[in-house]
Parts: sequence; structure tokens; C-alpha cells
Amino acid sequence: MQGDDNILTVTLDDSAAGLRLDRALAEALPDLSRERVKTLIKDGRVATASGKILRDPSAKATTPSTIEVRVPIASPARNIAQDMGLVIAFEDEHLIVIDKPAGMVVHPAAGNFDGTMVNALLHHCAGQLSGIGGVARPGIVHRIDKDTSGLIVAAKHDRAHEGLAKQFAAHSIDRRYVAIATGRPMPVGGTVDAALGRSNTNRKKMAVVAADRGKRAVTHYRMIEPLQHASVIECRLETGRTHQVRVHMAHIGHPLVGDPVYGRARKPLSEVLKARNFVRQALHAAHLGFIHPVTGNNVALDSELPADMQELIDELRV
Repeated sequence: MQGDDNILTVTLDDSAAGLRLDRALAEALPDLSRERVKTLIKDGRVATASGKILRDPSAKATTPSTIEVRVPIASPARNIAQDMGLVIAFEDEHLIVIDKPAGMVVHPAAGNFDGTMVNALLHHCAGQLSGIGGVARPGIVHRIDKDTSGLIVAAKHDRAHEGLAKQFAAHSIDRRYVAIATGRPMPVGGTVDAALGRSNTNRKKMAVVAADRGKRAVTHYRMIEPLQHASVIECRLETGRTHQVRVHMAHIGHPLVGDPVYGRARKPLSEVLKARNFVRQALHAAHLGFIHPVTGNNVALDSELPADMQELIDELRV
């Protein structure tokens, strides 16, 4: 046991008789998920009032009894809280969904220690973010690339964080991206099921690799509208790997317009991009759907295309 903990005292009455210890404590502590309680037990952070440490989550709860649960205090974020005028698509006391602009980094890293979405969340949420992500990523459950715009969810407490993380792990989150890809895919819809891993030639890039070398990645795509030398594509993610849409679309011969890493447009499309100074991958996280991890309600959110993508589509319309 450690000193820098929040100590929660729980009294288990006869209603908990016969229950596993982790379930009994999770029901008595609604802000902690059962998985979180199980981890605390295994870490030796649960004890009886007399000081006996309880290490078996599956042991039957003793009733009546008084239990002490020591929850580690989240490391204080060293990141600077910054008021950056976030666009909020949804917010309650459990989580927040941000409509991120292109160009905003999600979390601090080398070369980007401020001006990130985390800096903005620290200001907006004022100490309410989940500590699971650690100092650099408080509340962050998933991420989207710096130059990809659109919807991203963050958790305000551990129970919400763990509930959302389970849905991402189970691939039950409904994530749909709108992209502008070069050319016209044939067929106009399909599925790319190709594992992704680090490129052998450039460790900063991802690549399609053999199944035993990478992680399975599945993208379902369909053409929404044909354009001049390009297409508007909807990509629905079954998995969520780094650069997944960008690599998969390049893999089938239709890299995203403006992608500086995985594709390069040819004339006359390249001339249109240059004239518009369009220098990012044309990718927008347009839809996010999930089961609220606390209320159990369905949450379905949509984000309009940003102006730079919409104006490019308008110019390229057939």
C-alpha cells in the first residue's frame, strides 16, 4: 500500500453475500468499473479494516464487513491548460466529444508540448479528466492524426474511460470517415482486410505487412460521389490502427488527396491542390457512435465537412 492514495471505505452488508469481492466492491463504488476494482485488488490496494490485504478478486465477499480501497491519485498533469476555444459536439459529467480542427495535435509529444487538444481539455474540464491515460494523455481514449479533422471522445473519469476502451477493443464503435481519394475505386465499394505494421524502409510510416508481422486492420469503403480525377469516399473502420484509412486507400491504388506521406496527386489535380494551398490529407472523422459507458444510451454524432474539404469537392465536381 502507498501513502498517496484516495482511501475509500466500503461497508458490505448482507445484500453482498455470495458475490465475488470485485463485483461487490464495484456495485458499492459506482465510479469504479469492475475491471478497475479487480486491478486494485490484484495490486494489493484492498484490505479489511484490520489491515488484512485481500488479493483474490474472485473470493466471496465477507458480510457484514468494512473494506478499505486505496485508489492511486492520478499524476498531476504537467501540461499547461490553455483556453483554445474547443468545438464541443457532446458533453456531460462523464465524457466529452470534441470536433477537432485539422492541424491540432491530440496530445503533447516531442515538438508539440502545447497547443494540443489535451492542453485545451485541461482548461475546459478543469481537473475532471480520467487519469488512465497518464500525464501526457489524460482522458484520451483514441486519437486521430494532426491533419485529420473531426470527432474524438475523451473520458472525464476512469469508469467512462474503461467503458469506452472496451468498446474500441471490441470494434463496436461506429466510426465513419469521409475522404477525398485520387481516382475512382473499382469496385465502388468493398472491404480492405490487410494487416498494418511499421514500414521496413521508413519507421515513421505504416505499411501493409504480412499478417504475422502486423495487426489486423479492416476498412469498409464506398464511393459517395465521383469527382474530376478523384472521389468522395466513406470509410467505416472495423479496427482503428495508426494511419489505417490512409494506408489502406493507398494500398488499393487510391491514396487520399493531399496526403504528404502515402500519396502524391498528378496533374491536373496537383495544380488544383497547389492553387488552393491544400497540403493535408483530405480526411474527416464525420461520424462517431457508441453506447454511453455510464447511462447505456446510444450516442450518435455527426460533424459537417470542414470548409477546405467542402470547397475542394465543390471545385472538383463533375
